[in-house]
Amino acid sequence: QLQASGGGLVQAGGSLRLSCASSGRTFSSYTMGWFRQAPGKERGFVAAISHVGGNTYYADSVQGRFTISRDNAKSTVYLQMNSLKPEDTAVYYCAAGPTWAGYNSYRGYSYWGQGTLVTVSS
Repeated sequence: QLQASGGGLVQAGGSLRLSCASSGRTFSSYTMGWFRQAPGKERGFVAAISHVGGNTYYADSVQGRFTISRDNAKSTVYLQMNSLKPEDTAVYYCAAGPTWAGYNSYRGYSYWGQGTLVTVSS
């Protein structure tokens, strides 16, 4: 089970850090990803990190502004979001996948958190 938190309302240019805690005992074996879904749009890839954190990958739209990290001892993955823009407004979902192969597609993930809303005002 994945539990996402940390969303909220922030002004453009501000920062937020999302967290996603896992209650599973095999967290360290999973690729972890963040996706987002804005109103009226499909769920899209944001960032992913490999099971030991050696590989990370970002969508072009967040490259250089967002940082994904994980703490396997705490079974938690984070998404640090800086220089937020109104177009970053969305519900953010964390997800766990069994391999790195499908890191940037929702099809590559088996488990999903409930989502946390991020609203960026202009």
